[in-house]
Amino acid sequence: MSKDWEKNIGTIKAAPHKKDSWINKDGYASGGTSITPPDKTESQTVIVRGTRAIRKDKKPVKATWY
Repeated sequence: MSKDWEKNIGTIKAAPHKKDSWINKDGYASGGTSITPPDKTESQTVIVRGTRAIRKDKKPVKATWY
């Protein structure tokens, strides 16, 4: 007795692969926009959320992002 899924084993083909327009022939990215890194002298200070219950002194924790 054959099962329905056994009938289609050889007939199913993989979907054709589409060549992405932003990848060159070597597989590396081509085109796009250039991203400039932030200045090392500038920084941002933010308050970290969710640490008040853990800390003994119940003061907020501040993190500095460069």
